[in-house]
Amino acid sequence: MPSSRWDTTGLATRAIHAGQDPDPRTGAVMTPIYQTSTFAQTAVGEHAGWDYARGGNPTRDALEEAIASLEVGPHGVAFSSGLAASDAVLRQLRPGDHVVMANDVYGGTYRQLAKVHAPWGLTFDPVNLGDLDAVAAAFRPQTRILWVESPTNPLLTVFDIAALAELAHERDISVVVDNTFATPVLQTPLSLGADVVVHSTTKYLGGHSDVVGGAVVTNDDDRAAAYRFHANAVGAVPGPWDCFLVLRGLKTLPVRMRAHMEGAARVVEAAQTLAGVREVLWPGLPGHPGHEITERQMCGPGGMVSLRLADGETARRACERFTVFTLAESLGGVESLVEHPAAMTHASTADSPIAVPGDLVRLSVGLEDPEDLAADLQQAVTGAR
Repeated sequence: MPSSRWDTTGLATRAIHAGQDPDPRTGAVMTPIYQTSTFAQTAVGEHAGWDYARGGNPTRDALEEAIASLEVGPHGVAFSSGLAASDAVLRQLRPGDHVVMANDVYGGTYRQLAKVHAPWGLTFDPVNLGDLDAVAAAFRPQTRILWVESPTNPLLTVFDIAALAELAHERDISVVVDNTFATPVLQTPLSLGADVVVHSTTKYLGGHSDVVGGAVVTNDDDRAAAYRFHANAVGAVPGPWDCFLVLRGLKTLPVRMRAHMEGAARVVEAAQTLAGVREVLWPGLPGHPGHEITERQMCGPGGMVSLRLADGETARRACERFTVFTLAESLGGVESLVEHPAAMTHASTADSPIAVPGDLVRLSVGLEDPEDLAADLQQAVTGAR
């Protein structure tokens, strides 16, 4: 997408206005939902920029421009889900190509590589991206992508994106960063040296647990053209209503992220006082291994918190005792969610090198009163012991 006049303004201003000018025909302040599958042409092969909705839609264009602006990149491409976005990036590789990835990634990303792309000839290695020597040793002549999550899902590990980008670019390896947990409010990976950013817009960008979507942002013209071609050719595109919902979510994203972090800080404070919690994982804690990188790389530690309890069975019992937190997969919505990753979002990684500890509980801290969330955590953990 071309740069807009909003690209030099503050993030909160861009979240509300980039790609979202009032409708020139009606003056509607909100971007219209162009609920149409096709567009009239003025002559054979001549049209106003849209011919068939799989290839493009004005509502989708607005979303793509808005997300690209927030990620400080010229090109945004919207997809029907976060995994569809990831798939578009990986589909640019060829049999025999190699991917290095974090050894703590979203289970769906690992499953896609292991079960969809590996049978077609891709190879990959999970590595501790916090150990630059280990990353360098994992690179091969066939390595094409270094796939980064930071913070990771669900262990909330933070990696030095700039250092990883420098290491990869020395070998002509592209760096892809899944920025779903941080959002562009807290970090913009392209400005840290990454080549591609992927998002599950289902999460914080949508923010209301009512839409499924994904996006890719890049500053490379050829990559953007390839991703856009893939979206059209495969048909992994979001509908206009889905795009409208994510656009609506973007408008409040900066405000929501501040509130998510305030709630997370209170939940972390409460968790540290509970005898049943063995470890609290949150990048905002000074004792967190990635705290220094968080302070340097991000504008805040985010709204995700993970806890390690006594054992797997205790973790399961605790998850089922929450009353304000809802037991459910996903994250980033206005409502607080709790899950047991080993049995839920990361069940597909149980026998893999990135298996999640069974004693782990993941919290997506929402926008409820922080004191209610702290009290709910206390009763759930205490009752599960």
